[in-house]
Amino acid sequence: MTENLDDNYKIAYDNKAGFGKSPALVMVDFAQGYFDPDCVLYAGVDDALASALRIREIAHQVGIPVILTEVTYQKGGLNGGRFFEKAKPLACFVKGERTAEFADGLVPREDEIIVSKQYPSAFFGTSLASTLTAMGIDNVVLTGLTTSGCVRASCVDSMSHGFITSVVADACGDRHPAPHEANLFDMNAKYADVVSEAEIIAFFRSLDAGKSDA
Repeated sequence: MTENLDDNYKIAYDNKAGFGKSPALVMVDFAQGYFDPDCVLYAGVDDALASALRIREIAHQVGIPVILTEVTYQKGGLNGGRFFEKAKPLACFVKGERTAEFADGLVPREDEIIVSKQYPSAFFGTSLASTLTAMGIDNVVLTGLTTSGCVRASCVDSMSHGFITSVVADACGDRHPAPHEANLFDMNAKYADVVSEAEIIAFFRSLDAGKSDA
């Protein structure tokens, strides 16, 4: 054991998964509530959204599939089960609430897939894994909110479903830096490669260049 955190983890966890050959961009729960100062979910994560939108634009330019996820509940939250009972702010995601809508600046496109979910992971109780497999995807690139919640849950499930998983640190956000950084650290150690916006854009562009050379 060593007292330095990075050195401690390198003893057991010091491996890179790398990128795949056929990635998809998944944008997790960029909902209006996280950007509304009057909402209990407000997290001040404008920079994360801006980063995700830049990555999304490059993804479309080079033909990489884009998936948006949304949390949605019927009135009363019956379809949210124990999660809705425990996490009271989930009432902000009841269908029809302004806070449940996609954040300003994120208007779904016709060629984007929208996955509706009731639980933290984008994969739990949804068709996402089957859809990505049918599309020949081998690499899930995650952006979204919040890092410690739905991004982390989606990361673990993505890896568990057999996808190489990349988490873009710049394009994820949380209501406080501590859980954000701690969860990025842990995901990078065990489940995914945590990368920067610049790295993922360079990767996307390299795939486009490869198609041009073929």
